[in-house]
Amino acid sequence: MMSLPFYQRHHEHYDRAYRHKALQSTLNQYQKETKSKSAVYAQGSTAYTRGSAAYRHASAADFSLASSAAYSHGSSAYDLESAAYSYGSTAYDHSAAQSKRSAAYSLDSESLSQSSAAYSHGSESINKLAAAYRLGSEAYSLGLKDSNLMIENQSYKMSPKAKRAKQNFVSEDKENEAMDYSVPIFTGREVSISGITDTEEERIKESAAYVAKRNLFATGEGVSVSKVAKSTSEEERHEKKSRKVAIRESAERVALKKTLEDTQAFHKKLNQDKLLHAPEFIIEPRSHTVWEKQNVKFRCSVAGWPAPRVTCWYKNNVPIDVQTHPGKYIIESRYGLHSLEISTCDFDDTAQYRASAMNVKGEISAYASLVVKRYKGEIDPSLLHAGTVSMPLGFGVTPHGYASRFEISFVDKFDVAFGREGETMSLGCTVVISPDIKRFKPEIEWYRNGVLITPSKWVQMHWSGERASLTLTHANKEDEGLYTLRVVMGDYYEEYSAYVFVRDADAEIPGAPGAPLDVQCLDANKDYVIVSWKQPAVDGGNPILGYFIDRCEVGTAHWTQCNETPVKFARFPVTGLIEGRSYIFRVRAVNKAGISLPSRVSEPVAALDPADRARLRSHPSAPWTGQIIVTEEEPAEGVVPGPPTDLQVTEATKNYVVLSWKPPGQRGHEGIMYFVEKCIAGTEDWQRVNTEIPVKSPRFAVFDLAEGKSYCFRVRCCNSAGIGEPSEATEATVVDDKLDIPKAPGRIMPTRNTDTSVVVTWTEPPDAKELVGYYIESSVVGSGRWEPCNNNPVKGTRFICHGLVNGEKYIFRVRAVNAAGLSEFSQDSEPIEVQAAIAAPSPPYDITILESVRDSMVLGWKQPKVIGGTEITGYYVNYREVVDGVPGKWMEANIKAISERAYRIQNLKENMVYQFQVAAANLAGVGTPSLPSQPFKCEEWTIAVPGPPHDVTCTEVRKDSLVLLWKEPVYTGRSPIVGYYVDMKETEAKEEHWKSVNEKPLQKKFLKIGGLKQGVSYVFRVRATNQAGVGKPSDVTDPVVAETRPGTKEVVVDVDDNGVISLNFECDQMSPNSEFVWSKNYEPIADDSRLNIDTKGGKSKAIFKDLGEDDLGIYSCVVTDTDGVSSSHTIDEEEMKRLLALSHERKFPTVPLASELAVEILEKGEVRFWLQAEKLSGNAKANFVFNDKEIFNGEKYKMKVDQKTGLVEMIMDKLEDKDEGTYTFQLQDGKATNQSSLVLIGDVFKKLQDEADFQRKEWHRKQGPHFVDKLGWEVTDDCNVMLKCKVANIKKETHIVWYKDDREIMVDEEHDFKDGVCTLLISEFSKKDAGTYEVILKDDRGKDSTELQLKDTAFADLMNEVCRRIALSATDLKIQSTAEGIRLYSYVTHYVEDLRVGWVHNDTQIRFTDRVKTGVTGEQIWLQINEPTPQDKGRYTMELFDGKTGHKKTVDLSGQAFDEAFAEFQRLKQAAIAEKNRARVLGGLPDVVTIQEGKALNLSCTVWGDPTPEVSWLKNEKSFVSDANCILKYESGKKVSFTISTVSTLDSGKYSIVVKNKYGTETSDVTVSVFIPEEERQSQQQKKNEDNKTKA
Repeated sequence: MMSLPFYQRHHEHYDRAYRHKALQSTLNQYQKETKSKSAVYAQGSTAYTRGSAAYRHASAADFSLASSAAYSHGSSAYDLESAAYSYGSTAYDHSAAQSKRSAAYSLDSESLSQSSAAYSHGSESINKLAAAYRLGSEAYSLGLKDSNLMIENQSYKMSPKAKRAKQNFVSEDKENEAMDYSVPIFTGREVSISGITDTEEERIKESAAYVAKRNLFATGEGVSVSKVAKSTSEEERHEKKSRKVAIRESAERVALKKTLEDTQAFHKKLNQDKLLHAPEFIIEPRSHTVWEKQNVKFRCSVAGWPAPRVTCWYKNNVPIDVQTHPGKYIIESRYGLHSLEISTCDFDDTAQYRASAMNVKGEISAYASLVVKRYKGEIDPSLLHAGTVSMPLGFGVTPHGYASRFEISFVDKFDVAFGREGETMSLGCTVVISPDIKRFKPEIEWYRNGVLITPSKWVQMHWSGERASLTLTHANKEDEGLYTLRVVMGDYYEEYSAYVFVRDADAEIPGAPGAPLDVQCLDANKDYVIVSWKQPAVDGGNPILGYFIDRCEVGTAHWTQCNETPVKFARFPVTGLIEGRSYIFRVRAVNKAGISLPSRVSEPVAALDPADRARLRSHPSAPWTGQIIVTEEEPAEGVVPGPPTDLQVTEATKNYVVLSWKPPGQRGHEGIMYFVEKCIAGTEDWQRVNTEIPVKSPRFAVFDLAEGKSYCFRVRCCNSAGIGEPSEATEATVVDDKLDIPKAPGRIMPTRNTDTSVVVTWTEPPDAKELVGYYIESSVVGSGRWEPCNNNPVKGTRFICHGLVNGEKYIFRVRAVNAAGLSEFSQDSEPIEVQAAIAAPSPPYDITILESVRDSMVLGWKQPKVIGGTEITGYYVNYREVVDGVPGKWMEANIKAISERAYRIQNLKENMVYQFQVAAANLAGVGTPSLPSQPFKCEEWTIAVPGPPHDVTCTEVRKDSLVLLWKEPVYTGRSPIVGYYVDMKETEAKEEHWKSVNEKPLQKKFLKIGGLKQGVSYVFRVRATNQAGVGKPSDVTDPVVAETRPGTKEVVVDVDDNGVISLNFECDQMSPNSEFVWSKNYEPIADDSRLNIDTKGGKSKAIFKDLGEDDLGIYSCVVTDTDGVSSSHTIDEEEMKRLLALSHERKFPTVPLASELAVEILEKGEVRFWLQAEKLSGNAKANFVFNDKEIFNGEKYKMKVDQKTGLVEMIMDKLEDKDEGTYTFQLQDGKATNQSSLVLIGDVFKKLQDEADFQRKEWHRKQGPHFVDKLGWEVTDDCNVMLKCKVANIKKETHIVWYKDDREIMVDEEHDFKDGVCTLLISEFSKKDAGTYEVILKDDRGKDSTELQLKDTAFADLMNEVCRRIALSATDLKIQSTAEGIRLYSYVTHYVEDLRVGWVHNDTQIRFTDRVKTGVTGEQIWLQINEPTPQDKGRYTMELFDGKTGHKKTVDLSGQAFDEAFAEFQRLKQAAIAEKNRARVLGGLPDVVTIQEGKALNLSCTVWGDPTPEVSWLKNEKSFVSDANCILKYESGKKVSFTISTVSTLDSGKYSIVVKNKYGTETSDVTVSVFIPEEERQSQQQKKNEDNKTKA
């Protein structure tokens, strides 16, 4: 298999990813033609001349990867090669011969024609080859061979190290020698290296040729190795060259070599480090703003190695096709400058344009915008010249033409926000852009502390087209800062900013510090990562001892602590990482109290060197399109690396030292690693730091150094060849923090800002280095408690502390932060009271004319939006004449400030046009004048309708309503004003959406408008009407959002203890100059005879002297110098009556009662009378009255008054007949009184008396043993019945006796009463257990009894429960096969007859027969199906009915279950038949028979079997048959006899009868023992002895 170059092996997928569609189709077509034309390459090779070979020799002499790039620089070098290929071709056209390529060489047509004639043999094949080559379908040559050489295929190997491959040259002297392989040459078109191409079509052909030939070369097709062999059979052609031709060819070779050398030198200067570089734009295209019909040109320049090319230009990310729009676009690339020219721009050309450049190292894009403006109206034709034109900032396209500024305003703006870590925070703002152009959308950008924010998992952004919002999904202290919303329209933008504060989350351990923040990875390589962070502002009350750093491998959830002891320096190198893996980090702070919560995790970082990381980020984006020569490489010899250079200490702390150096110049081809050595300064005792694992990166962090000592360091390189010489040692480095903790800032200066914020400034501490920022703290004077004002260090020496309490006095202090730690606190600032700073007001606006006569005009305007922290003292009006559109000089209309927002300017000229401006003034001075008003003509108004109302304001704004106020028109028309109409619309609605709020004209000059939508912005206007009609509308109000602001309070009506009625209003947003202004019906209160106004601090009270009908109306209160704080309260006739009643109640108070007088019976039968007042003072008294006579505390009555709880009670020991009557409790508390009575007579008294007697008896009963709970029953889990009762006051001597139907029940064991429960267990409860049960407790203190009737209904209920428990205990139905059939059964704990059992088959009740029957055996309930058939298949349900409910158990007897049961039934049935009919011995034979010798033995037995069994006998396990001595009989197939007439000892033994038929065999054994009598035995022994003597 062929070995591929590294860039093809690893990056082949990028070729497929970046192929153009047209390139792909060309590639497919090319690949089809490649194999068919492979023969042409071989045939054409025999036609190449010695001149061609000479050229090959010359060109190959300096050919390399760099020289292949030289081909792309000068087309002449390549054209000579192309000419050599086509040399001698008669098909070479004259137009091509006279092209630029022929001009690049001084080959005249005569020489070409002579050479062409000389080599006409094979011209046809050469012509095909040249044509295919010019079309991009030829990409390589199979080597340079003489015409008499033969081709022999051989497998070819290419070195994987193509970049360092040795060059292989074919010299003229060795052209007849055999070669091991040939050199493939890759090209894609006439220019060998891409980078400067003429058309897109050529690029496509070029890329297609390269990709196809690279794939072809990779698979080994068409690539072979040629060996040289002489052949006499092959036709040889020799051509003698003239001297002129030889000199010309020699000169051409010299010129070509010189060109290659110059080109190579030029590119060596461009790429001195000989490394590949990703594309980089040196000059990016610039954005343009032009008029229509103008031309525009984008230019850019790009650098990189290999030389990148601009592959395409895009419009809104769509490729620009020049051929689709002929004449519209011109794309050029000349001398490294790339351009896109757009002719005759129109409005549709407004877009974003992108240039994309790429080479083998990657792809990069540059963007530029084009805005084409359309002019409406006349324009100077000289402006419409070709070229680019830029317009001033802030001008854009509008419906009225150009040169109109976009008006961008922010509504419903987000304010300073406060949050806590872990919370979700949202910032939002409604953006209004005028004019609204649908095709020109704004760009919404968010910034934090001036840095553009991009969406992430922490930050989400949304733009709805109207409202921009930013959401912090999980707020952290890193998110704290100044947030800015920027709305960009073309070249113009507007911004709005507000600060967001994020305080620490609650610590898990009290007193633990806050979490560190802003964890970053500063330096990452293969061996370590330097992690940095910022110290928290909150230390928990104890100094921070240090920090722990944790790491986690990306993709896992396992955190590992990196340092054993806390580090104080806010930077730390983390080692022990695995090369190539990515990690995230977090930091925790620790103090004496404990460890803080972890910080937000850092961004992932890979343990790679920066060069490796950069290479991974810049993936190749397009195939290599240059010329590559691949040759076999001889193994390189190992080289011991030289010493590293430029070794230096980049960072030194108490815990570690960081070294960095540069790799050596001499290091061989393989990679190198490093050993770091250290020694104490002044010695030469070098010790290796990394003894086990060499360092892979030219940076290293050294730990385990003695603090305060001086060290020197040096580094050695190593590879497989050995360890090199050490580098030069560093200077002596002291192990200590080079960075000192900063000193405290100075000159803390607070100044007023707003009513909730203060501006704090300070000076930078001296000799401060690497400051991270500052922390500011505030404290209320005298509290001694300091709170952080910021949780993220701020840059600069100025900060606005928000969230302060208005009116409080604060002091401030600041401390600086750097990586070494936090400085000491600065000196405390001077105390400052939080109040809004006073400034001059902003300009008034919306100047309008309220009335005009011949020599005067009445002006109206709106109050400034910013009044400057104090009330406006007056206004100054200026005016000027406007003659023929030219304004004159401003003149003062008033010398003394006017307080109203309407003013008549006198002594004007009739029919003269005037402009006006107004300036507001306060204690800080006169503010900026307003913009000049529109021109107004001074003339007599003669219209009949009234003029516009003025001073239209909104107050009491709530989420669904507001109050609109206005003043009557100055000009009333020809008749008096009879009313007003109020119009409203949503702010963004069009003019036609105005609608009237009221149908009939209003007589009053105010209106409460309801029905508003919360959060919607509205505008309003007012029109006056008289008999002539409705007049001009007033100016439109400012937009008002319907919302109830936080902290809004309402006017509260109050009636005090003396009955005084007042209206009360509070405000916590007051400034020092704020005042409460009360009004009635929104008119100033002129008559103070009915009201007293009392204001103290932030509270104001309007007190009614004598509330009456004259006081009916709407009372409102406005707080001046606030953001519209106001409220009102309406007093109508109904409200007046309620207040007067309440006032009377307060004047003549009563003691409020929580409950009226009640009675209850106590435990001992005592009677308790009681009531409870809501509240009683310590001086409250109570009188007790019975039947109009006061009774007193004594022996019969026990009385008590509890002032704390308001409880008043009286207790009587016994209720007697004379106590019937009325009871009354009279209360007095100061001047408040009350009483409550209770009537106890008749049946009410009698019932209460009986209950008291019963309770008294019960109490006496409970003094001895007694029952707490009466006798009852329960059914146990075992379905037994337990009678139980609960007893109390039991002692050891107490006895308990059980009775049933007055008969004592004998109990085996006495109850111990430990749990206070007495029980009697009745097992297997049934009808016989019905009856009356009684239990008696008794001892020396008395006795008590309780009984339980278990008869009739009570018994039935108990049996139902027993049956229910039994039914619940039933097991699931199971299937059992028997010899008779199939049985379904279930077990219960206990069975009683009252439990009704039913069976259902397939939802049909089963009728029981002899074949199907049910029954109960012990605790088993069964259903027997004898001789089952297929009809018996189905679902069977057993129903158990307990008298109330049914309980079911179901089994499915079908399918496999039925088949298995039926098969088992058949087996058991056959087994039963066999057992019944098998042969057997029924009886008669004894086990052992003992008989005297000589006697007769007769044994008999009965056998049975169907069919009749066969009978056989065995003696001692051997067959035994009848003989004369032993008679065996078998009669009638039943009777079997065994007879021995005279037995002898020989007949002793084991006899067996064997009966057998087809169903089985049975054997019965009998042992016969024959004995000889003693006398006879002795006689026989004697006789035997005599016989023996005779024989002897």
